[in-house]
Amino acid sequence: MPTGDIEAEAAEAARPFRIGVDLGGTKIEVIALDAAGRECLRHRTATPQGDYPATVRTVAAIVAAAEAELGARGSVGIGTPGTLSAATGRMKNANSTCLNGQPLDRDLVAALARPVRMANDANCLAQSEAVDGAGAGCRTVFAVILGTGVGGGICIDRRVIAGPNGIAGEWGHNPLPAPDDAERPGPACYCGRSGCVETFLSGPGLAADHARAAGLAAMGPDAAAIADMAAAGDAAAEASMARYERRLAKALAGVVNILDPEVIVLGGGLSRIGRLYDHVPRLWAPHIFSDTIVTRLKPALHGDSSGVRGAAWLWAPDGLAPSAGA
Repeated sequence: MPTGDIEAEAAEAARPFRIGVDLGGTKIEVIALDAAGRECLRHRTATPQGDYPATVRTVAAIVAAAEAELGARGSVGIGTPGTLSAATGRMKNANSTCLNGQPLDRDLVAALARPVRMANDANCLAQSEAVDGAGAGCRTVFAVILGTGVGGGICIDRRVIAGPNGIAGEWGHNPLPAPDDAERPGPACYCGRSGCVETFLSGPGLAADHARAAGLAAMGPDAAAIADMAAAGDAAAEASMARYERRLAKALAGVVNILDPEVIVLGGGLSRIGRLYDHVPRLWAPHIFSDTIVTRLKPALHGDSSGVRGAAWLWAPDGLAPSAGA
């Protein structure tokens, strides 16, 4: 998010390093890229839970540590859950709810003592993967974050489409399509609705669904453990994974029917579950309004660090990173 000081922004854009920060629900990651897009460093630290001032301080500290290691000052782009409201200038729609209602851009500018650019984390993922990742060479890319929350971003001709409301691609807070009786009205969501895609397809959503189905009194294994248990032959975990895949297929089919992307790229922690890429495209076919389906489902080439690379590129000329091979 530009600060409005043209001279200061020009100075930031000319710096030798572009620093990206991914402000996630469980981790804050920093990366530094040189002008050619080569990675110079990458570090992670835990996100302070439910503590907004501590979160701002942690972002400032991880950037300062990166610059000390680089021996140089860099421009800073930050990928965030949610987005800034055009009406209030404060954060909205963040699953890290301590951010909502806060002037995050202004507080980070003050903490970092420089202009800062911010974008939704899924938009950062979309740009990173469209430029030189799993969507390289594709005109239309839909990028999905499956992690603490569920987000989406659209990239057309290597440019992110944010939309006038700043919510383009935010499929996670639509209702789960074609719900079964057992899926109605659906779990309560922090947004105030019930049955949102996010409540079923986030990591905590999968874990909660498994706990309910298995009759566990308290929260049981997390999403990664459920996938491992299913691979090892656990029948309850396999049933939970099958429900998850069916729901993911229905939700993504709606995206294909509206956007018709060439590729859907999965990022976030659950994108590492390899079986999704075989099972989901077989399951989405009955829900897609076409006799042939050429849309591909692929994992993010840059893994769960793809979004932080997109954040770094927020300071590239015109906000556009070099094309693959440039």
